[in-house]
Amino acid sequence: MELSPEHSPPTTTTAAGFSAGGGSEPSPPTNFSSLFPLFPLAAPAEVSQFLPNPSFSFDASSLNIPPTSSSSLPPPLSASSDEEEAAPKPAPAKYDLVPSSSSDDERGSRRKDRKRRKRRRDQERYDGAAASRKPGVRAWAGSETKLVKDYYFDAKGDQDNLAFGSIYRMDIARYKPQSTLDARSLNRCFYNHGHASSHMDLDSDLDGLDSKVKVGGRYFSAKHAVLERNKGFKHLKVLKRDNAILPEDFIPVEASSIPAESTTARHEIEESWEDEILRRTKEFNKMTRESPHDEKIWLAFAQFQDKVASSQPQKAARLQTTERKISILEKALELNPDNEELLLCLLKSFGERDSTESLFGKWEKILMEHPDSCKLWKQYLILCQGEFSRFKVSDTRKSYTYAVEAISAACTKLCRQDSQNADLKAQPSLVQLELGLVDIFVNLCRFEWQTGHRELATGLFQAQLEFSLFSPPLSLSTSSKQRLFEHFWNSGGARIGEDGALGWSMWLAKDEESRQNMVMQDNPQEPEGGGWSGWFDLSRANAEMDDVSNKPIEPSAADGIDPEDPDVEDASAQDDVESLLKKLGIDVDAEFSSEVKDAKTWNRWSAMELSRDNEQWMPVHEKSGVGSSRSDDASPGEVNEQLSRVILFEDVTEFLFSLSSEEARFSLICQFIDFYGGKISRWTSSNSSSWLDRIMSLEMISNDILEDIRTVSELVNKTQNSSHYRLESLLGSMHDLSQRPGLVKFLQNAILLSLDVFPRNHILEEAVLVTTEMYTTQKNTLSAPAKPSRALAKSLLKKDRQDLLLCGIYGRIEARHGNIDQARKIFDMALLSTEGGTQDLVRKVPLLYFWYAEMEISISASRNDSDSVHRAIYILSCLGSNIKYTSFGGPISRPLVLRARQGFKEQIKSLQPAFACGSLKEESVALICSASLFESMTSGYSSGLEVIEEVFPFSESNHTLEYEELWMYYINLLHKNLNQLRLSRVWPNILKGVQTYPYNPKSYASMLTLGCLYSVPNNLRLTLDKCSQRDPSIISLLFALSFELSKAESYNRIHGLFERALADDKLQKSVVLWRCYLAYEAEIACNASAARRVFFRAIHACPWSKRLWLDGFQKLSSVLTMKELSDLQEVMNGKELFVRTDIYEILLQDEAEDD
Repeated sequence: MELSPEHSPPTTTTAAGFSAGGGSEPSPPTNFSSLFPLFPLAAPAEVSQFLPNPSFSFDASSLNIPPTSSSSLPPPLSASSDEEEAAPKPAPAKYDLVPSSSSDDERGSRRKDRKRRKRRRDQERYDGAAASRKPGVRAWAGSETKLVKDYYFDAKGDQDNLAFGSIYRMDIARYKPQSTLDARSLNRCFYNHGHASSHMDLDSDLDGLDSKVKVGGRYFSAKHAVLERNKGFKHLKVLKRDNAILPEDFIPVEASSIPAESTTARHEIEESWEDEILRRTKEFNKMTRESPHDEKIWLAFAQFQDKVASSQPQKAARLQTTERKISILEKALELNPDNEELLLCLLKSFGERDSTESLFGKWEKILMEHPDSCKLWKQYLILCQGEFSRFKVSDTRKSYTYAVEAISAACTKLCRQDSQNADLKAQPSLVQLELGLVDIFVNLCRFEWQTGHRELATGLFQAQLEFSLFSPPLSLSTSSKQRLFEHFWNSGGARIGEDGALGWSMWLAKDEESRQNMVMQDNPQEPEGGGWSGWFDLSRANAEMDDVSNKPIEPSAADGIDPEDPDVEDASAQDDVESLLKKLGIDVDAEFSSEVKDAKTWNRWSAMELSRDNEQWMPVHEKSGVGSSRSDDASPGEVNEQLSRVILFEDVTEFLFSLSSEEARFSLICQFIDFYGGKISRWTSSNSSSWLDRIMSLEMISNDILEDIRTVSELVNKTQNSSHYRLESLLGSMHDLSQRPGLVKFLQNAILLSLDVFPRNHILEEAVLVTTEMYTTQKNTLSAPAKPSRALAKSLLKKDRQDLLLCGIYGRIEARHGNIDQARKIFDMALLSTEGGTQDLVRKVPLLYFWYAEMEISISASRNDSDSVHRAIYILSCLGSNIKYTSFGGPISRPLVLRARQGFKEQIKSLQPAFACGSLKEESVALICSASLFESMTSGYSSGLEVIEEVFPFSESNHTLEYEELWMYYINLLHKNLNQLRLSRVWPNILKGVQTYPYNPKSYASMLTLGCLYSVPNNLRLTLDKCSQRDPSIISLLFALSFELSKAESYNRIHGLFERALADDKLQKSVVLWRCYLAYEAEIACNASAARRVFFRAIHACPWSKRLWLDGFQKLSSVLTMKELSDLQEVMNGKELFVRTDIYEILLQDEAEDD
């Protein structure tokens, strides 16, 4: 029976403790009860003095408090058992005994015996614990010894704590979460979960009589932790301290000494999760009504639905939230029908709800409504590539065809609409559309390359470069232009990159000239018929050649194409087919099986497949066999292999398009050079879509990223005095020129030919000179490395002696190889030639000054030459003071330095309009960097940094290449002077730069360099995690992995990095991420089961990557069964990945070696 709140509970003899009242007037024995039922009950006059604080003996009845339910203390509860009922009067307790049977009496007696034995054991254990304390520790509560002080510090500790791993449960207080329904009753009532009343819940030891604590647990138990984390509850929030407090909010020490002011905390009830949902929904509804065309509000509203769904454990509730999100986005698209971000968010939401077929149907419908959206096409193509159940190379190639045709048609339509505009090439809309079209075409070439169709990728690049850059200056329709190009493609003439290539336009002019000469010789009196009548005869001849060439291309077992057809196999293979099948583990009488008995066979097969991929990347001409190693005495199998590598016009005609903007054409040639591993200066910003597509499609770490990663790894190993794994050891280098014969020569020819289209382009000129040095190194020439590039530079200068930037590039190459005097002569000659030049040449002069000064600074650093520093100051002084340049002749005058400093300030001030509109040019960047370098040498490095910090705005809107070059120079200046600068001086700017350019490897390299020198690893990890959460990218992950691999005992951290990255939808399609994960599990962690699991996840997410499939054969041949390896090869063939080697070839080689 529940106790009445109007009467005190009866007194029991089994529990005692401290009275709520007391003081000078002891309470009657009948009204005395205990709040701490751990110690024997005593009379009020004999209250234990182990804590003789007056507040513990204060009589609450002496307070003059009105007897209201809200302010009165609740009456204490009794510690009696559940079988006893409380008397309604404060008189001595009277109980009505319930009659029980004999069996009940026996059970009751046994229960009492067990309780007595348990109490005896507890007392013995407690006495033993008290006896085991160290001598310096005094007795605790329950001791009969009278204590002198109110409290003691256990300075030496309890030995039992070490034995049991925690503080003894009797030495600490117990707490229950306080009810948040009434904040004012914080100090005068306790809340017991599961009880409706606000009475004091008697707490006891877990081994005591009260079983409620056993079930409910302590305040830190899992049950109460769940209650605290429940978002449906309101939470108590402490706002601030408040000195004014009411007397009833605390129990005073004495009744006569109630303080006027005290210090406590003011509390406020926070809103629950349901209240937050309602409030945020109202706010979003209001904002969307006020700003219906603001896409950020709609996207934030949709993202809030994701947050709501994450807190819903039920699948039906999450699906309902997804439906609500889709409704929000559909409403947003009604108001903003052309917004790409809203469309992508809606399609992503459809993927969470709909099936694959339904999702693709919605994608196709939206693409038909928005055929000119490059962003939508890119996401659709990524979806097609990554859907394992639907993926086939031919189907994805067809999707690329649709994308190229749709966007090229949009470009043509835009050109026709503005055909009367003279400044058509300068229109931003057309430029952006053509840049997006180039990006999609390059992604197509990457796709063909990664699926194994490398000849087709090279052929596509050759065809598009010829069609776009070297088109004849004729006004032709698209169909006529393609027919004309078909004649060039099928003629067997040299294409771009091959020896003797002239370009389509030049070849056509020479071909027309030769045809006219032939016509005049054959029939001098025949009237001219346009000069092109012979094309159709040539086409018929080509058709006959096609018929001949198509026959040997048919699959044959000797070529490793179709081993299932026994009629077309070679005689040697057909005679011994049974032995081959037995060696493969195939029973002829049983059903077909392709198991191999030895894992080494699959290792050799994968190694040969990789070798052939590296060698066979250049397409073969249909007639002459240019670009191949074809010879007259080649075997029939080799001839068939060469013919299978022929790229016909029908293979490339669907992907050809014209480009009218200079920016799109330059982007095409730059991405072509980067695709084949050429070293080229940054041609686009790291925030552009071209750069993002590049890093997302990596199969191996590119050389430019690998250089920065090496720098960080070396620094970490140096600071930690240890050498661990490096990231490059997992995957190796991206472009190993020794494995691809003829690639450097191919690049050199292509860049030289493109210089006819882009004259005086210093980026391409530097690329061709560096490529020439690479070609010389590959051939292992014993001559000086600078000789080939010097000869090429001289030949280019003979064609255009006014190309001053080419002189600067040539001078830097000479200085790099130690020819300092020759380099200075070249720079002096170029600067002296600036007088009387054209306006374009004069505008580029700051670049030449800056390069010359940087060269002198590098010479000074390497040779410790002070004369080079004076030369650099003099060169920059001429630029700053805007005087005519003369060769350096001696000491620098102080007035010249002051005049140069003032001149730099005025010139930078004149660039403010360019900063305002965001149209900063590369020569302006060179001027600012020159001013910074000048201040660093004359006033200190801090002054040089201030020049850039005052000019460069760290904002997310400045994503152009010029602003990023300014940022990279700032980073280089920091690295040169790390020992002279404080971390607080540069660290904020470094973080701003990482936030502005999150995909630039230099940003993360600078952050990790500073962090390794001036910070602890955990803080650096937190910073990296924040950057990865804000902008997930492969760049941040690679640098984080490099940092962790350089340290020991970071295995769990590395696993967490991989899994968090793969949780992102975009990063899940990164081949280099999966390859790193697989290599780590197989080679470093040596976890075979985990590596096997990662491999299957990888090929499911990225089924187009042939290199990823081959990694499984190389790294997991001892883990996977022979049946699994054989099935994997069959699936590769089913997905139409180009497999160049058949397993029969390896078996035949093994048999030949055995014989």
